[in-house]
Amino acid sequence: MFALALVTGLSGCSTTTVLPDKSSSLYYSALYNAQAKPVSSVLLEPMLLNADVVLVGEWHTHPGVHLFQAELFEQLSKSNKRTALSLEQFSRADQPILNQYVKGEIGEQYLIDNTQAWPNYKSDYRALIELAKANNSDVIAANAPKNIVTCIGRQGVSYLNKLDETRQSYIAAAIDTSPSDYKQRFMASMHHGSPSQNENYYAAQVTWDETMAESIVNYLNNHKYAQVVHIAGDFHVKNGEGIARVIKRLAPELNVVWISPVTSVQANQSGYQLQVNPLPPRYVQKEHQQAAFKALAKRGEQTSCL
Repeated sequence: MFALALVTGLSGCSTTTVLPDKSSSLYYSALYNAQAKPVSSVLLEPMLLNADVVLVGEWHTHPGVHLFQAELFEQLSKSNKRTALSLEQFSRADQPILNQYVKGEIGEQYLIDNTQAWPNYKSDYRALIELAKANNSDVIAANAPKNIVTCIGRQGVSYLNKLDETRQSYIAAAIDTSPSDYKQRFMASMHHGSPSQNENYYAAQVTWDETMAESIVNYLNNHKYAQVVHIAGDFHVKNGEGIARVIKRLAPELNVVWISPVTSVQANQSGYQLQVNPLPPRYVQKEHQQAAFKALAKRGEQTSCL
């Protein structure tokens, strides 16, 4: 499969290798290990086959990344382990309806209309869900509901005290906002807002990480010999700092590996690298970007918090 193509010409002594694209297509991808060595087949890669959790970071809407995710899940489903699919793109509140869909009890449009399915579900996540259905694999709606996380971003973790027992169950039991390299990287990415506002935004960020990680650990506690393939935005996955860090805190015995998309492959990394071609620039003119940010902020204001 071209998503796992063997790319040659690597120099063993180079610390950074910019690889020639084998295709200009946005569907192109090639997988490399942490030492920048090509992976010719997932089924010949013990680290992936033996992992309890495989975290796959994505650049949302990237065709090459999404095609690779589907091919990876299909390949790992052929291994000896029971393979479950876990998704950032559905929240815990969606689990009952998602279960009904996987069992064939409801149709796709009902699933989309009655969950927090992302707008790009049909183009980017449908294939994964359908593979899981065909393989009789469990699908974990791992994330925290967006409306609750939005309110944490406004009011901080204390917002959780306002929720009833049912809504609290949609969020991880513990939200760790203590200093870390991950927090430092997050704060460095924030170019607006006061320090207290950014603390709330970080609380919202780690609520996602904590909830997704706890959902994965809870599943594996009940399915001891399973493997979970989890799909999430790369900030949650990169360097093992987000979800992986929480999983290791909750269940240090679990073997966790991660895959991050890159446009150039580097040696001596902490995880697997998925080389893809860059997406086109979202904005060329600054005023267009500013207008989009304002529209996004306005949509966020429509969420009502307790």
